Amino acid sequence: MKFLGYYLSVINFLTWVTYGLDKGRARSGKWRIPERTLLLLSLAGGSLGALAAMLMFRHKTKKAKFVVGVPVMFVAHCVILAVVAVKLLKG
Repeated sequence: MKFLGYYLSVINFLTWVTYGLDKGRARSGKWRIPERTLLLLSLAGGSLGALAAMLMFRHKTKKAKFVVGVPVMFVAHCVILAVVAVKLLKG
């Protein structure tokens, strides 16, 4: 369970930073991080970091696949964590 906590901390921080970098690049007209990469980071467990970045940086808030997809992934991740926690508690 400790490993899972470390993994989620790192993937969410990495996702948050990546969304922030992409927003900065969008403002300055530089090469962008592909949307697929942003979504894959979210899917890999970084949905909380993606959601936080979307709200903090106001980034990808007009794209339906992000506005709908990221919160759906977040809810799915919460459900998965709850199921894992229950199974671990039951032993």
